[in-house]
Amino acid sequence: MKLTADTLTTHLAERLLPAYLVSGDEPLLAGEAADALRARARATGFSEREVHFIERVGDWDALRAAAASRSLFGARRVLEIRLASGRPGATGNATLAALLAMRDPDTLLLILAPRLERDAQGAEWVRAVEAHGAWVQLWPVAPERLVAWLRSRCRRLGLELSDQALELLAARTEGNLLAAHQELAGLALLARADGVTTDTVRASVADSARFDVFQLGEAVLAGEAARALRVLARLRAEGTEATLVLWALTRALRDAWSVRAGGGGGVPAWSRHGAALAQAAQRASRLSFTALVQCAGRADRMIKGRSSGDPWDELALLAAELAGVQPLAERRRVARAS
Repeated sequence: MKLTADTLTTHLAERLLPAYLVSGDEPLLAGEAADALRARARATGFSEREVHFIERVGDWDALRAAAASRSLFGARRVLEIRLASGRPGATGNATLAALLAMRDPDTLLLILAPRLERDAQGAEWVRAVEAHGAWVQLWPVAPERLVAWLRSRCRRLGLELSDQALELLAARTEGNLLAAHQELAGLALLARADGVTTDTVRASVADSARFDVFQLGEAVLAGEAARALRVLARLRAEGTEATLVLWALTRALRDAWSVRAGGGGGVPAWSRHGAALAQAAQRASRLSFTALVQCAGRADRMIKGRSSGDPWDELALLAAELAGVQPLAERRRVARAS
C-alpha cells in the first residue's frame, strides 16, 4: 500500500498496519508523519519504542539481535529503524526483508529513510513493505501549491492571513517548509483580531527561502524568469559554486534543445520537471540556441579565469534568455549598432 501525507491521517483513523516506511527529504513532513504513526501506535497499545540508527554494516547485527529479543514483560513495541541512505546494501536489504516477513503481532516496524531514487524503489525490502504494510512517500510542496499549503496550515492554527500576506510568506519561505511552519507559529502569537496583514509578515518573517540548482533549471524551463533570477541570486548569496550553477543551466539548455528536436528524455508529464519541459517546448522554437551556447561558453571562461567579467552576470543573462526574456538579443542589437 502507498500513502501520502494527505491520506495518512484518514488511514490511521481506520487501521494500523504491521509496518510503515516513511521516505522523503522534507524534515517537517517526515517528522509529522512519524509522529502521527507513533501516536497511533501508543493508542493501540505499543508502549515501548526502540530506535536503531543504521550507519555502518555492523548496525544490522544489532538490529537483528534486538528484533529477536523480547521485552521481559512482553510489552508491545515500535521498532524504529532510521536509514542514512535509501540503499541499505545487500545485508540491509536481506535484514529488512526478513524482519518484514516475521510479522510479529507485538512489534510494529517503522522505517524512516531519505527520498528513494527510482532504482531503489524496486528493492526487495521496499516491495515487502508495500506487501505487508504501507509506504508513505513525502514530496516537496511545489511552488505553485505553496500558498494553498500555507492556507491549510493557517486553518489548523486558527490563523487568518490575507492573500497578499500568504503570497509574501510563500516567497520568503519557498523550499523551506520547516521555516514556513515556524514562521506561522510565530505569526499566531502576533495575530490580531483582524488577522495578519502583509505589513506584519514583512516586518516579522525573515527571508528563509531555500533553493537548489535543480529548481533553477526547472524555473528557466518553465519560463519563470523572475523566479529563476531570484533563485540564482539566492544561490550566489549562499556560496553555491558558479560551476554547479552553469551545469544546471547547460542541462536545462540541453533539455530545451531535446524537446525542440522532438525528444523528452522520458520524464513523466506529471512531474515538476516534466511540466517545466512542456512549457519549454512551447518556447523552444523562439530560442536562439547559438547565442545561448555562446553565452554558456563565456560564463565558463569567466569562471575559469580565461576571460574578464563577472560570471554571475553572464549566468543571469543565460537564465533570463532560457526563460524567454531575450536579453541576449538586445545585447546583439546594441553590438551591431555600435
